[in-house]
Amino acid sequence: MSPFMGEIIGTMILIIFGAGIGAGSSLKGTYSHNAGWIVTTLAWGLGVTMGVFAVGSISGAHLNPAVTIALALNGDFLWSDVPGYIIAQMIGAMIGAAIVFLHYLPHWKATTDQVTKLGVFSTSPAIPHTFSNLLSEIIGTFILVLGLLFIGANKFAEGLNPLAVGLLIVVIGMSLGGTTGYAINPARDLGPRIAHFLLPIPGKGSSNWSYAWIPVVGPILGGAVAVVVYQTIFLGTLTALLWIVLAIIIVILLLVSILGNKKSVGNTVSNNM
Repeated sequence: MSPFMGEIIGTMILIIFGAGIGAGSSLKGTYSHNAGWIVTTLAWGLGVTMGVFAVGSISGAHLNPAVTIALALNGDFLWSDVPGYIIAQMIGAMIGAAIVFLHYLPHWKATTDQVTKLGVFSTSPAIPHTFSNLLSEIIGTFILVLGLLFIGANKFAEGLNPLAVGLLIVVIGMSLGGTTGYAINPARDLGPRIAHFLLPIPGKGSSNWSYAWIPVVGPILGGAVAVVVYQTIFLGTLTALLWIVLAIIIVILLLVSILGNKKSVGNTVSNNM
């Protein structure tokens, strides 16, 4: 199997388990309806574990564009291979979402709420607030990538690495996932969101494209910060990359904050008229 196919298969496995628990927990008429957040985070973590076990020896099992970009920034992965990996991850995520759609086929019609249907495929904020939502995705992915670098730096049985990565996903979900649903992976959110847009889901409603950029940009920024923090603090290597990444993040957060405040003021004025 080629690394390209490995990333497709691994990401597909991740989404089948992850979106699968989303469907089982939220769609009407399933035995697992209202399974709860603990079950959801465990399923996502085990989904990552199975994906890593499946293709870790083939592609390295990135399964996440933010991880691929972070590893390239860290010098552990060739930049020339980054586009191919991201394309594969997106394809795998869309295939996984389509399989979940087929598996729960009669339950889409039984479920009337459009937001619930979209939630099977992609994330959304518990409280819509652009600055905070973006910051949540940055922090969550920062912890993810930093944790992956920690795991990679420790010399213990290689067979336990996938389990350690899965447990990392679980604890991020339990502790930090309650704000935005912890996408922490552009392919995990955007691939299934595209599938939601394309699939013939009864009464599916909007795919919420206005929010879709946050679980893409946030994880990429968070992964980049994790790399420069790891290099600077843990390895004692200070490079220009630190200042470049920090400058980009500060500029983006300032722009988001300013635009968010303007939008809030505009809505207030409109409501008072």
